[in-house]
Amino acid sequence: MTKFHIFVFRAVLGAVFAVFLTRFFYSKVDINYVVGLAIFLVGMAYVLEYFRKRRSR
Repeated sequence: MTKFHIFVFRAVLGAVFAVFLTRFFYSKVDINYVVGLAIFLVGMAYVLEYFRKRRSR
């Protein structure tokens, strides 16, 4: 898989989990919070991947 495909996969999963988490804990939330949470989740996936690869070297 190319890096672009991995990004798209993570972005879709981040959006799905962001919607699920916000609907689970708060029934009515502004779409901006959902988008922010999705960006945060995707960003954390990349940060954790960076630390995992750095440790394995």
